[in-house]
Amino acid sequence: MTPSMTGPIESPLAGWLTSLDAVPDPVFAERMLGDGVAIDPIEGIVRAPFAGHIVTLHPARHAVTMESDDGAVLLIHVGLETVTLGGEGFVAHIAEGDRVKAGDRLLSFDLDEVGRRARSLITPIVLTNGDAFDLTPVQSDRLIAIGEPLFELVPRSITAQAIVDGPVVERALVLPLRHGLHARPAARIAECARGFAARVDIVAADGRTASALSPVAMLALALPHGARLNLRGVGPDAEEAVAAVAALIEGGMGEGLAIAPVAIAEPQSAPLPECLHGVTAAPGLAHGPAWQPVRPRFDIAEQGQGAEQERGALDKALDILRTAPVAGDGAAASIAAAHRAFLDDPELLAAADRGIASGQSAGFAWQQAIGQFIGLLGGAGDARFAERIDDLRDLEGRVLAVLTGTPTTVAAPDGAILVAQDVLPSQLIALATSNLAGIATGGGGPTSHVAIIAAGLGLPMLSALGPDVARIADGTMLLLDAGTATLTIDPPAEILATSRAAAGRAAAFRAEAQTRADEPALTSDGARIELFANLGSIEDARAAIRGGAEGCGLLRTEFLFLDRPTPPDEEEQLSTYQAIADVLDGRPLIVRTLDIGADKPAPYLPLPPEENPALGLRGLRLGLARPELLETQLRALARVTGDVKIMLPMVIEPAEVRRVRAMLATVSDAPPSLGIMVETPAAATLADALAAEADFFSIGSNDLSQYALAMDRGNPAIAARLDALHPAVLRLIAATVEGGATRDRWTGVCGGVAADPLAVPILVGLGVTELSVPPSAVAETKEHVRRTSLCTARDLAKAALAADGAEAVRALARAYIEDTKA
Repeated sequence: MTPSMTGPIESPLAGWLTSLDAVPDPVFAERMLGDGVAIDPIEGIVRAPFAGHIVTLHPARHAVTMESDDGAVLLIHVGLETVTLGGEGFVAHIAEGDRVKAGDRLLSFDLDEVGRRARSLITPIVLTNGDAFDLTPVQSDRLIAIGEPLFELVPRSITAQAIVDGPVVERALVLPLRHGLHARPAARIAECARGFAARVDIVAADGRTASALSPVAMLALALPHGARLNLRGVGPDAEEAVAAVAALIEGGMGEGLAIAPVAIAEPQSAPLPECLHGVTAAPGLAHGPAWQPVRPRFDIAEQGQGAEQERGALDKALDILRTAPVAGDGAAASIAAAHRAFLDDPELLAAADRGIASGQSAGFAWQQAIGQFIGLLGGAGDARFAERIDDLRDLEGRVLAVLTGTPTTVAAPDGAILVAQDVLPSQLIALATSNLAGIATGGGGPTSHVAIIAAGLGLPMLSALGPDVARIADGTMLLLDAGTATLTIDPPAEILATSRAAAGRAAAFRAEAQTRADEPALTSDGARIELFANLGSIEDARAAIRGGAEGCGLLRTEFLFLDRPTPPDEEEQLSTYQAIADVLDGRPLIVRTLDIGADKPAPYLPLPPEENPALGLRGLRLGLARPELLETQLRALARVTGDVKIMLPMVIEPAEVRRVRAMLATVSDAPPSLGIMVETPAAATLADALAAEADFFSIGSNDLSQYALAMDRGNPAIAARLDALHPAVLRLIAATVEGGATRDRWTGVCGGVAADPLAVPILVGLGVTELSVPPSAVAETKEHVRRTSLCTARDLAKAALAADGAEAVRALARAYIEDTKA
């Protein structure tokens, strides 16, 4: 029989269309399942590419196979290794055997959740019966919308396969595959079976049979881990074929999981550990009962009540949020302002309007528009983009809450520790006036907006604690110690009493520090250490002055450039920088030039996808590659009245500094001082050479640590081990100080370690003369300096450089503080 096929196959997803060659999985890239294409999705919807029926729906809901009325069998496999999610993040809108028409919704999936947990979101779309059709794809390497032509199929003449006769061989097996017989192992079994002159069938315990040559037929068996099956071979090579397929299956194909010899009771959930280890997102010590806020859920209809009505509803919701008052100031206010900028993003609004025009409701169109942006961020391949994805999810929920009239926050119990897998910025801003004791999250990281808000509010916070945080019951007593990055669950009474005593001492220390906040920071033997603040807004500058800061050691200028459709011009930049300089009232203002790229994308600056953005076009590299941006910023900074200094991020060699100094000379006759961020091992080890070109050094300990220790600071799996007090990092800091001293250049630290009480005496002992910390930490850091002796701190630093790990360094620092009461 020769199949017939009319019309093109339509794209079931929206996203970046590419070849199967780009799929990082040999099962798909080598066409083991068949030929086709792949799409990196930008929204979480899969629709039917043609009229037909559902052949298979995997129990994990990540893969669906359809057969058209003309006989084409198509597998749509959402993401790679998504079978391991067990269906979490996926919703199926069909069942096996269902009849569908082109455009019907098959699956929905949460781009955020699936993108975080899966190996990749790239989705192969494969014709599994390529013997019946020739496939001609459309042009790839471009964006494609749902419903656009994807490829054409031309029928082939099929010669019926001869019936294989010969010896019959059978073998019983128990399936050892951890995730059952899904697409990848089915493809490998089919590839193995093709090499023999025999027909091999897989027979399930209930008698259902599938050819080992047909991955789709094997998928239809839906065999789980531990399923009993028979291999039946017929033909001249039956014995060899069955043996080869059995060996492949029993070998586990990289997914093997031991099978219990006897039936056992369903395992119970493992008890919660006594202590969870995470990453310090904001310093401090706290204890109190756990409180898990409930994230609201929204019931949103897909179809609207008419474009005019739906546009009006969305416009009204956006206007309400644009004019909503902001709780808090400083970081909270600047982040809320960034969210408001999203509300006016023309691309986002245009995407929502297109959805409404197509008949969608305002809420559904908004969800899909946000999903497209999240898909673009998630497809960039950097885990830290999840922190910006949280901002978009936050904005999505706030708009839906207004549209549906759903309350989004509830009051927090006094003295509670907020516990959640993640916390959205608006949630925390709304709780700014509550009496929370601390925050503990399973995900996130120290650079997230929530971490910045928590530090500004003075709330101790741990992130990257893992999924066990979701199992902590409300009311469970917790001890949160950001100093050791640990969350103790239901601590014994004696440990809790010790913690309360420590918290009391910390409160007394903080109160004493506040009384002396405006005094200079002098060590006990008279050495002067400057205490500056890290700023990201005018509000931060005001908070820093209130807290006793002697200036700004790091002004992050990204707040001007991100979350907007076009970059700020020279006049807007000058106005903002001058306003901050005016608040500082003659105090030093050290401005870091634009540091975007990697985890800080800008919509007006499209960058090609990078396999590792942290090692790619970011910081000064991007500024030199796009000199118009850097030159505009330099012109604005050169016009600011005040004690302004310029600092360059991600420097690796003197030639880069010379290029910027030459640019500065063209825009000003008396340019500001020009220093560098030391964030790379290259800069630290070349500090003596860089001192000939740079006027000062400021160490960015967060990036310097990740590059020195080869640990991505945005990866929760390893973030708990990323410690700036590792001896390797300390040796780079020492090299920077020594290199700067050859030209009498001062060295400061503006990274997170500057506010770590255990780090202060070590940094002072290494020769650091300036520390720049969050505004809320200025007074306390000054007090730590005052309780440090430069002479004994040098001995501590020497011992720390000789230590064999970060824990050993921290133990030395604790002993020093205990002995000296620093």
